[in-house]
Amino acid sequence: MRQVYKPDTLSRIHWRLPQIYLTRAAAAALLAIICATLATGVSARGRGRWLAPLGGGLLVLVALFGLLPELGQAMGWLPALGIAAIGYGLLALLDHNEVAVCPSCSHGEGYLTALIAAVAVHALVDGWSMVAVSIAAPGPVSVAISTAVILHKVPEGLALGALVRPSSQTRSAAIALCALAELPTVAGGALGLWAIPAGWVNYPLALAAGTFVFLGTHAVFAPRRS
Repeated sequence: MRQVYKPDTLSRIHWRLPQIYLTRAAAAALLAIICATLATGVSARGRGRWLAPLGGGLLVLVALFGLLPELGQAMGWLPALGIAAIGYGLLALLDHNEVAVCPSCSHGEGYLTALIAAVAVHALVDGWSMVAVSIAAPGPVSVAISTAVILHKVPEGLALGALVRPSSQTRSAAIALCALAELPTVAGGALGLWAIPAGWVNYPLALAAGTFVFLGTHAVFAPRRS
């Protein structure tokens, strides 16, 4: 027998759904921050030998197999790859002019700024898309999208913590920066309650993908150069 909800019950369910969706966005951000915190706790020797290269590799994988395929479908492969190449090229140009934008640089301010900004843009769109899709297509689709976003925060958080810690004076400062980068997931979730992400958000996201590839590859190959 099919269950029939009374109007007041339906209104309570409708009122709770945004809270559930925002909770999912907060859970995604929290998971990323926890993973980042764990990564910052590894010794300096361990970070240099394996965690920083591993984090860089994870960052590249997030860009190549997470961001770019979605952007290729949303805006076309040529624009997505072209804008990502611009993001990569900008950091390469800064690095060529001896501006510190790589994990192995002696001064990490420029590197940290680029990394935190790129992750923050990615996190904002993650939360925005998660909640907007959940509202537009509640049920199994909502659960599947939310699960995918939450799970991919594990490698993202590990990569973030591994790459931020070497350029931070203290572990507490590194954790604070990681939280600053991931908390926009919740802000994006709040935006998702009001509007579906517009097409223009793909452009900064593609730039972020390019910066992910640059910063990640530098983290992988820098220890071999030293």
